[in-house]
Amino acid sequence: MAQDINKETALKLLKEYNETESLVNHGLAVSGVMRHFAELEGEDPDYWEVVGLLHDLDYEKYPDQHCVKVVEILSDNGFEETFINSVVSHGYGICSEVEPLHQMEKILYATDELTGLITACAYMRPSKSVNDLELKSVKKKFKTQSFAAGVNREIVSKGADMAGYSLDDLMTQTILGMRKIADEIGLGSND
Repeated sequence: MAQDINKETALKLLKEYNETESLVNHGLAVSGVMRHFAELEGEDPDYWEVVGLLHDLDYEKYPDQHCVKVVEILSDNGFEETFINSVVSHGYGICSEVEPLHQMEKILYATDELTGLITACAYMRPSKSVNDLELKSVKKKFKTQSFAAGVNREIVSKGADMAGYSLDDLMTQTILGMRKIADEIGLGSND
């Protein structure tokens, strides 16, 4: 990671390349989830958070070069090769040949798609919040292929296996991670 990069400067960089609110919120959701998992794993939460925040940095402006153009962008912004590989690894088997090897990369691979499913589940609730979303609701929607059809369930399952989490535990911890950032991503309480 570039030495002067923190969540605020990473968010500024994300917004420079992504103007769509839903894409920015997705980056924020994944960053919150990654921070949560880093704390569970006893790893550096700031580092994991920034990897999560910037994982789709090139997606809006360069959708046909996703996980390719980001290498140049991050390199030009002073990020180290290890950080860049971690970001690129989330597209493994889809738009990248960089395999997730480290625990952080495996969790990013698994939770990227899952945060999309959980967001869709939250939107379906009367509260429009992740704060009252339960595991059973997410599991039910996970099994319904037509719900949030763009979410690749196979990647979520494969990622859970790679990271050593049961699907239930991965979903539960992802929900908890999203709750920590719920207000920032528009999925908090409506009080």
